[in-house]
Amino acid sequence: MKNILLTGRPGCGKTTLLEKIVQRLNRPLTGFLTRELRDQGRRIGFSVATLDGRQGVMAHLDIRSRCRVGRYGIDVQKIDEIAVPSMSPENEHVVVVVDEIGRMECCSTLFRKTLLQVLDSPVAIVGSIALKGDDFINAIKHRRDTLLIAVTEKNRDVLPDEILGKLVSRPAPSR
Repeated sequence: MKNILLTGRPGCGKTTLLEKIVQRLNRPLTGFLTRELRDQGRRIGFSVATLDGRQGVMAHLDIRSRCRVGRYGIDVQKIDEIAVPSMSPENEHVVVVVDEIGRMECCSTLFRKTLLQVLDSPVAIVGSIALKGDDFINAIKHRRDTLLIAVTEKNRDVLPDEILGKLVSRPAPSR
């Protein structure tokens, strides 16, 4: 399977696990990671940061938007300008990191379209996906070319080596 997606409850360590993989994988990478924004211990939003250093706030309590997930307004333009371009690899040898495929990111029609294009391409994806989601998210989880791994507090420390082994042993696409 060329796509590896991590799923699990919020706070189980999916993003931390992806960060460890990014640090240790000796292959070209592109993509993005999301992070919680906190103020005095209280979560106030989420940022998006590409592996090449671009970043912005994609969801926040103070954002006024027609697209909302829970208490957060979603800045679809930030997703389109920052996350989406990072999902397009220069060539088929690049691993694409997508953290995460969730309700916030899926507010963007361009994100959904680009994600499907990358999933259908020969490149490998390693990323995270919401535990619960709509039909789009559920369809991604059930793709034949996708390995879905549940992350828990018990297995999250051994998963980096397991996932790196799968990515390293995967043969490069033929031309």
